[in-house]
Amino acid sequence: QVQLVESGGGLVQAGGSLRLSCAASGSIFRFNAMGWYRQAPGKQREFVATIYSGGSTNYAESVKGRFTISRDNAKNTVYLQMNSLKPEDTAVYYCNLRVSGIDYWGRGTQVTVSS
Repeated sequence: QVQLVESGGGLVQAGGSLRLSCAASGSIFRFNAMGWYRQAPGKQREFVATIYSGGSTNYAESVKGRFTISRDNAKNTVYLQMNSLKPEDTAVYYCNLRVSGIDYWGRGTQVTVSS
C-alpha cells in the first residue's frame, strides 16, 4: 500500500526557487530515510538530499547551501526547498523512501531551470 506522489516541479529562471513535495501513503513504520534523487537527460540518477528518521540530513555538495530537505511527520510528507536554482539543476526529481532496507520510489517530477 506504500505509494509516493511528488508534486511541485515546473519551469523557473536561474536564481529562482521551487518547493517539491512528496506525499507518502500507507503506514510508514520506522523508516530509515526519505530523500530526493534526480536524473538529468543523458546522465545517471544522482543523490540530492536525505533526511533520516532522527531528523539529521545529508546533501550532495552541489546543492549544499541552496536546497533544504524537511519532513512533516503528521502528513507523511517530505519537502525539498530549492533556492538559487541553476540550469544544471534541471532534471527529473524522484522521491525515495527506505524502509527496512527496501526502497520505494515516486514517479518523478520535472524541474527545468532556464538560463
